[in-house]
Amino acid sequence: MSADAHTVIEPTVDLIRRIRAGDAHAREQLLRRFLPLLRRWAHGRLPRRLRDLNDTDDLVQVTLMKALARLDEFDSAGPGAFLGYLRTALLNQVRDEIRRHQRRPEHAELDAELGEADAPGLLEQLVGSERVRAYEQALARLPKRQQGLIVMRVEFGMSYPEIAAEVGGTPDAARVMVARALVQLSRWLATD
Repeated sequence: MSADAHTVIEPTVDLIRRIRAGDAHAREQLLRRFLPLLRRWAHGRLPRRLRDLNDTDDLVQVTLMKALARLDEFDSAGPGAFLGYLRTALLNQVRDEIRRHQRRPEHAELDAELGEADAPGLLEQLVGSERVRAYEQALARLPKRQQGLIVMRVEFGMSYPEIAAEVGGTPDAARVMVARALVQLSRWLATD
Protein backbone atom coordinates (compact mmCIF):
# COMPACT_ATOMS: atom_id res chain seq x y z
CA MET A 1 0.00 0.00 0.00
CA SER A 2 1.71 3.14 -1.12
CA ALA A 3 0.43 6.64 -1.13
CA ASP A 4 1.29 8.90 -4.00
CA ALA A 5 1.98 12.57 -3.47
CA HIS A 6 -1.56 13.61 -4.49
CA THR A 7 -3.46 11.18 -2.29
CA VAL A 8 -4.71 12.47 1.03
CA ILE A 9 -4.63 9.74 3.63
CA GLU A 10 -7.17 10.18 6.38
CA PRO A 11 -5.71 9.58 9.84
CA THR A 12 -6.79 6.32 11.44
CA VAL A 13 -8.20 8.15 14.46
CA ASP A 14 -10.60 9.99 12.11
CA LEU A 15 -11.63 6.74 10.43
CA ILE A 16 -12.28 5.17 13.84
CA ARG A 17 -14.40 8.15 14.84
CA ARG A 18 -16.44 7.80 11.62
CA ILE A 19 -16.83 4.02 12.09
CA ARG A 20 -18.11 4.56 15.63
CA ALA A 21 -20.67 6.95 14.13
CA GLY A 22 -21.83 4.18 11.77
CA ASP A 23 -19.98 5.11 8.56
CA ALA A 24 -19.64 1.86 6.53
CA HIS A 25 -17.36 3.57 3.98
CA ALA A 26 -14.87 4.42 6.74
CA ARG A 27 -14.94 0.78 7.84
CA GLU A 28 -14.06 -0.33 4.31
CA GLN A 29 -11.24 2.25 4.13
CA LEU A 30 -9.82 0.95 7.40
CA LEU A 31 -9.97 -2.65 6.16
CA ARG A 32 -8.28 -1.73 2.86
CA ARG A 33 -5.57 0.14 4.74
CA PHE A 34 -4.72 -2.42 7.41
CA LEU A 35 -5.38 -5.79 5.77
CA PRO A 36 -2.27 -5.64 3.53
CA LEU A 37 -0.12 -4.27 6.37
CA LEU A 38 -1.19 -7.05 8.72
CA ARG A 39 -0.72 -9.71 6.04
CA ARG A 40 2.79 -8.49 5.35
CA TRP A 41 3.63 -8.35 9.07
CA ALA A 42 2.12 -11.78 9.77
CA HIS A 43 3.86 -13.52 6.89
CA GLY A 44 6.07 -16.25 8.33
CA ARG A 45 5.12 -15.66 11.98
CA LEU A 46 3.09 -18.86 12.15
CA PRO A 47 5.53 -21.79 12.29
CA ARG A 48 5.76 -23.60 8.96
CA ARG A 49 4.59 -26.91 10.40
CA LEU A 50 1.30 -25.28 11.46
CA ARG A 51 0.69 -23.36 8.28
CA ASP A 52 -1.38 -24.11 5.24
CA LEU A 53 -2.21 -21.75 2.40
CA ASN A 54 -5.00 -19.99 4.25
CA ASP A 55 -3.90 -20.00 7.90
CA THR A 56 -2.05 -16.68 7.96
CA ASP A 57 -4.74 -14.87 5.95
CA ASP A 58 -7.41 -16.38 8.20
CA LEU A 59 -5.60 -15.23 11.34
CA VAL A 60 -5.20 -11.72 9.93
CA GLN A 61 -8.86 -11.47 8.96
CA VAL A 62 -10.08 -12.85 12.27
CA THR A 63 -7.86 -10.40 14.14
CA LEU A 64 -9.05 -7.42 12.13
CA MET A 65 -12.71 -8.40 12.43
CA LYS A 66 -12.42 -8.88 16.20
CA ALA A 67 -10.69 -5.51 16.51
CA LEU A 68 -13.44 -3.82 14.50
CA ALA A 69 -16.10 -5.50 16.62
CA ARG A 70 -14.42 -4.12 19.75
CA LEU A 71 -13.71 -0.68 18.34
CA ASP A 72 -15.87 1.01 21.00
CA GLU A 73 -13.49 -0.37 23.65
CA PHE A 74 -10.36 0.90 21.88
CA ASP A 75 -8.83 4.02 23.42
CA SER A 76 -6.30 5.72 21.16
CA ALA A 77 -3.09 6.61 22.96
CA GLY A 78 -1.80 8.58 19.99
CA PRO A 79 -0.47 8.00 16.49
CA GLY A 80 0.17 4.37 15.69
CA ALA A 81 -1.86 3.16 18.70
CA PHE A 82 -4.40 1.28 16.58
CA LEU A 83 -1.64 -0.41 14.61
CA GLY A 84 0.05 -1.37 17.88
CA TYR A 85 -3.28 -2.71 19.11
CA LEU A 86 -3.66 -4.79 15.93
CA ARG A 87 -0.05 -6.02 16.22
CA THR A 88 -0.64 -7.24 19.78
CA ALA A 89 -3.98 -8.82 18.85
CA LEU A 90 -2.44 -10.64 15.88
CA LEU A 91 0.50 -11.84 17.94
CA ASN A 92 -1.99 -13.21 20.49
CA GLN A 93 -3.90 -14.96 17.67
CA VAL A 94 -0.65 -16.59 16.49
CA ARG A 95 0.15 -17.71 20.04
CA ASP A 96 -3.37 -19.12 20.46
CA GLU A 97 -3.02 -21.02 17.18
CA ILE A 98 0.31 -22.50 18.31
CA ARG A 99 -1.22 -23.58 21.64
CA ARG A 100 -4.23 -25.05 19.84
CA HIS A 101 -1.96 -27.16 17.61
CA GLN A 102 0.15 -28.25 20.59
CA ARG A 103 -2.93 -29.65 22.32
CA ARG A 104 -3.88 -31.65 19.23
CA PRO A 105 -2.56 -35.23 19.12
CA GLU A 106 -0.35 -36.10 16.16
CA HIS A 107 -2.15 -38.30 13.62
CA ALA A 108 0.78 -39.22 11.41
CA GLU A 109 4.47 -39.66 11.95
CA LEU A 110 6.68 -37.11 10.29
CA ASP A 111 9.82 -37.99 8.40
CA ALA A 112 12.60 -37.31 10.92
CA GLU A 113 14.89 -35.70 8.34
CA LEU A 114 12.14 -33.38 7.10
CA GLY A 115 11.31 -32.31 10.65
CA GLU A 116 14.93 -31.52 11.46
CA ALA A 117 15.61 -29.70 8.21
CA ASP A 118 12.54 -27.51 8.70
CA ALA A 119 13.35 -26.55 12.29
CA PRO A 120 16.09 -24.06 13.16
CA GLY A 121 18.93 -25.29 15.34
CA LEU A 122 19.02 -24.62 19.07
CA LEU A 123 21.62 -21.86 18.75
CA GLU A 124 19.65 -20.16 15.98
CA GLN A 125 16.51 -20.34 18.12
CA LEU A 126 18.29 -18.82 21.13
CA VAL A 127 20.01 -16.04 19.20
CA GLY A 128 16.82 -15.23 17.34
CA SER A 129 14.62 -15.19 20.42
CA GLU A 130 17.19 -13.15 22.39
CA ARG A 131 17.32 -10.54 19.63
CA VAL A 132 13.55 -10.33 19.51
CA ARG A 133 13.37 -10.03 23.29
CA ALA A 134 16.04 -7.29 23.32
CA TYR A 135 14.20 -5.40 20.57
CA GLU A 136 10.88 -5.66 22.45
CA GLN A 137 12.50 -4.48 25.71
CA ALA A 138 14.26 -1.57 24.01
CA LEU A 139 11.06 -0.62 22.18
CA ALA A 140 9.11 -0.63 25.46
CA ARG A 141 11.59 1.88 26.94
CA LEU A 142 10.77 4.46 24.28
CA PRO A 143 7.94 7.00 24.59
CA LYS A 144 4.66 5.75 23.07
CA ARG A 145 4.95 8.11 20.10
CA GLN A 146 8.40 6.78 19.17
CA GLN A 147 7.18 3.20 19.66
CA GLY A 148 4.35 3.88 17.23
CA LEU A 149 6.68 5.42 14.66
CA ILE A 150 9.03 2.44 14.75
CA VAL A 151 6.22 -0.10 14.58
CA MET A 152 4.64 1.73 11.63
CA ARG A 153 7.89 1.98 9.66
CA VAL A 154 9.91 -1.09 10.62
CA GLU A 155 7.33 -3.73 11.40
CA PHE A 156 4.55 -2.69 9.05
CA GLY A 157 6.62 -1.07 6.31
CA MET A 158 4.46 2.03 6.08
CA SER A 159 5.69 4.79 3.78
CA TYR A 160 6.60 8.21 5.12
CA PRO A 161 3.47 9.79 3.56
CA GLU A 162 1.36 7.13 5.32
CA ILE A 163 3.11 7.78 8.63
CA ALA A 164 2.73 11.54 8.13
CA ALA A 165 -1.01 11.06 7.70
CA GLU A 166 -1.15 9.16 10.99
CA VAL A 167 0.94 11.55 13.06
CA GLY A 168 0.19 14.79 11.25
CA GLY A 169 2.82 16.66 9.31
CA THR A 170 4.82 16.13 6.17
CA PRO A 171 6.57 13.02 4.88
CA ASP A 172 9.93 14.72 5.48
CA ALA A 173 8.98 15.43 9.11
CA ALA A 174 7.87 11.79 9.48
CA ARG A 175 11.22 10.63 8.07
CA VAL A 176 13.09 12.75 10.64
CA MET A 177 10.89 11.55 13.53
CA VAL A 178 11.38 7.91 12.52
CA ALA A 179 15.14 8.40 12.20
CA ARG A 180 15.32 9.93 15.68
CA ALA A 181 13.23 7.11 17.14
CA LEU A 182 15.50 4.53 15.51
CA VAL A 183 18.60 6.25 16.89
CA GLN A 184 17.10 6.13 20.38
CA LEU A 185 16.13 2.48 19.90
CA SER A 186 19.66 1.60 18.83
CA ARG A 187 21.03 3.34 21.94
CA TRP A 188 18.81 1.21 24.16
CA LEU A 189 19.82 -1.91 22.25
CA ALA A 190 23.49 -1.03 22.70
CA THR A 191 23.11 -0.72 26.49
CA ASP A 192 21.54 -4.17 26.88
